[in-house]
Amino acid sequence: MTDQMDRRVAVPFPPQRIVSLVPSQTELLFDLGLAGRVVGVTKFCVHPASARQSATVVGGTKNFDFEKIAALQPDLIIGNKEENYQEGIEQLAARYPVWLSDISNLPEALDMIRRVGLLAGRKDAGDALAADIGASFTALAAPATEPVPVAYFIWRKPYMVAAAGTFIDDMLARTGLCNVFGHLGRYPEITAEQLRQAAPRQILLSSEPYPFSEKHIAEFRQICPTAQLRIVDGELFSWYGSRLRASAEYFRQLQVQE
Repeated sequence: MTDQMDRRVAVPFPPQRIVSLVPSQTELLFDLGLAGRVVGVTKFCVHPASARQSATVVGGTKNFDFEKIAALQPDLIIGNKEENYQEGIEQLAARYPVWLSDISNLPEALDMIRRVGLLAGRKDAGDALAADIGASFTALAAPATEPVPVAYFIWRKPYMVAAAGTFIDDMLARTGLCNVFGHLGRYPEITAEQLRQAAPRQILLSSEPYPFSEKHIAEFRQICPTAQLRIVDGELFSWYGSRLRASAEYFRQLQVQE
């Protein structure tokens, strides 16, 4: 099989002992009916709630417990270019089949879902899920007005935002929002002054990876007094697996509330 990094990966078909190193892809595996074959997950794999009970926790997305992984004797490890770290992936790939995703937009996410379905012996389920998600976004009508300038925060101290080349940026565009930091790359640190000068009409504070909540709104209101401030579900903006089934409807609700 070829992964999304164009790496050829020899995988026994169908794989029976899968380790997932990415939360959104763990949820996808379970939703494809593969719970009995997922033997290892990360501590951040919170969906489904049973994942960390039915499978062994093998560390985080950027610090693997290689001894625990070895004990599981995986015949497939699924990771991601951005969420995992290169050195750890290379160490695993020297011993096991490691399939990597590389996702920065919706078409790549749908491609990943289809490929993982094929890879794991659930082609029909993967194809159907990708088709359903694709249709939900097709039905998400773009607002009639001009795109709303927005800043999407993922971290505090230091302030960090999602910028160009990220899956979040693609989701913002599909919601009818224009990223005021779209001229920057990936996840840059910004200052309060940069935010003030960018003058977004909306500031979205994500629930993850930093747990923004209502208590942080006053802090940003001091910087941009006229901006609309919202706490948003970070999983629905950044998880690129089966959770996308709920994203388009969530974005539609955000449009209505503007």
